[in-house]
Amino acid sequence: MIGASRNGGSAESATARVDRSGGARIAALSVGVMVAVYHVLVRPWHRTWGATTEEVSRQLPGDDAAPEPSDETTRAVTVAAPSDDVWPWVVQLGQGRGGFYSYTWLENRVGADIHNVDRIVPELQELAEGDSIRMVREDYWFQSPMTSMTVERVDPGRTLVLQGHDGGTWTFHLDPIDEETTRFIVRGRKPRNRTAVGYAGRYLAYELPHFVMERGLMVGIQTRAERRRRDEGGHSP
Repeated sequence: MIGASRNGGSAESATARVDRSGGARIAALSVGVMVAVYHVLVRPWHRTWGATTEEVSRQLPGDDAAPEPSDETTRAVTVAAPSDDVWPWVVQLGQGRGGFYSYTWLENRVGADIHNVDRIVPELQELAEGDSIRMVREDYWFQSPMTSMTVERVDPGRTLVLQGHDGGTWTFHLDPIDEETTRFIVRGRKPRNRTAVGYAGRYLAYELPHFVMERGLMVGIQTRAERRRRDEGGHSP
């Protein structure tokens, strides 16, 4: 009886080990499939969200500030308002300024202290090269090359280029389509001086959350510009 019990216990242990091993392989396979789907289908979509092939491939003002980038995203949205009605929202971007028009409940969960405005603030309508734009509050607990950015280039009514301390750029460009329509293009570029660890961290932990927030910013500006156009009796739908 004792021998039979021991043999039974050994058999049960072996079966359990096989089950655990099989479960681990299935889990690893599932993760691999999800990563492959993300890399092949989801990632290319969100990196060029809303942008045409021409917009993705074209040169934008500010590209020369981060030549030969290791990584680039180009996203776009059509705004049913003239570029002059879109620019005031773009130029007042920043923490302690107009905010980022995105999901403040997410930004402030990590202590960024972002407050979005729903109006044009006259004192925030002027920017000059060299001005600093904060991404989070000044005394934020985690400091990085992206905690604040510098105005690298400003072409009022058309283009705002911000540059991080790592050399990367964040470009906001307005293309007038006609008197009542504007293409709002946002491009991010990262320099080649990134480490493999830094690239992996960006791929795994930064890219998708940044897309969610950047899309929120773009739609936030689109919504505000179109609403203000309607409120002022414009011809936007």
